[in-house]
Amino acid sequence: MKGNDTRKEFEELAMPHVDSLYNMAVRMSTNKEDAEDLVQETYLKAYRFFNTFQKGTNVKAWLFKILRNTFINKYRKAISSPSEVLYEDIELVNSYVSTNNNEPDTKESIDTLKSKVESLDDILGDDIKNAIDSLPIEYREAIIYSDIEELTYKDIAEIINVPIGTVKSRINRARSLLRKNLWNYAKERGFVKREK
Repeated sequence: MKGNDTRKEFEELAMPHVDSLYNMAVRMSTNKEDAEDLVQETYLKAYRFFNTFQKGTNVKAWLFKILRNTFINKYRKAISSPSEVLYEDIELVNSYVSTNNNEPDTKESIDTLKSKVESLDDILGDDIKNAIDSLPIEYREAIIYSDIEELTYKDIAEIINVPIGTVKSRINRARSLLRKNLWNYAKERGFVKREK
């Protein structure tokens, strides 16, 4: 009975954020199939270690930290620059050896997300999406956490394991790069006046 209570509490707290996690996973991996796997693995780890979640803290930020650490560990070989591997990530991976039947089924939720991501891409437009996707990963994730997911600087700092000042710096740098990259886009669409 206790397991069912834990599962219900986990689903109530964690599952409302599956869309945000999937959108971020797509941005990180740039591949929808890999993003689905990444979100599923994130939710499995989160469920396994739900007893370590501190009630009253931001569950969305906690899930994003697990997502990010899972991405780093799973894809670090594909990333051209060396990535930091955290001890807690190794502990999560070592503990994540087998699955049990009480884990929540996220496949159905993830299947419904594909259309949401595609519609988000339509809203943003290819030029804007490409500008965001072309940012270096540390700037891309900071701007997405801040401006799309609306997380606080403190939460972002905890997710990416850097000081708040570094978070602010990355967000400012990302915005500056986006302004530069989108200047022509803005002129073509009449957001800024063309020079005569």
